[in-house]
Amino acid sequence: MSDDNEHDYNDDELLKSKSQLKREMHALQDVGKHLMDLRPDQLAGLPMSDTLRTAIEESRRIRQHEARRRHLQYIGKVIRQEEQLEELTRAVAAFDAGSEEHTRRLHLAERWRDRLISEGDDAVTEFLEYCPGAEVQHLRNLVRNARRDAAKDVNTGHFRKLFRYLRECIDEVS
Repeated sequence: MSDDNEHDYNDDELLKSKSQLKREMHALQDVGKHLMDLRPDQLAGLPMSDTLRTAIEESRRIRQHEARRRHLQYIGKVIRQEEQLEELTRAVAAFDAGSEEHTRRLHLAERWRDRLISEGDDAVTEFLEYCPGAEVQHLRNLVRNARRDAAKDVNTGHFRKLFRYLRECIDEVS
């Protein structure tokens, strides 16, 4: 009998220390913890398997501390087997207010808002190419109202409404 049949490890895991493997599992559990904290509508758009989705839904029913801890370990194990692990972690990071991805999307929405207000229809057309799912009429109304506020130098909340809508559209694309 050969050694190849005795072990079911891949070469990368054999080279990693036990401490490194534990750090990686804790990182996956942190991703799982963030997933558990997301609202159902936020979870709906994330790329994940049905197994992981079911595990997260089950976690919402668990109230006992030790049971939640064990279930979180299970979620970490399931996440490790995900095919689109990198996409999933990036998407979860986008919801984390302190993450680079979240900050990048905020800045992108701010730049688009400023361009839409200053450039008008040309920028609207470009944004619609960038975010094809955006509602044309709604976007044009938001831009028109924000431009009107900018011209009058008043703040009636249209800047913020435009910004929120841009963020929603950018989140759908990213």
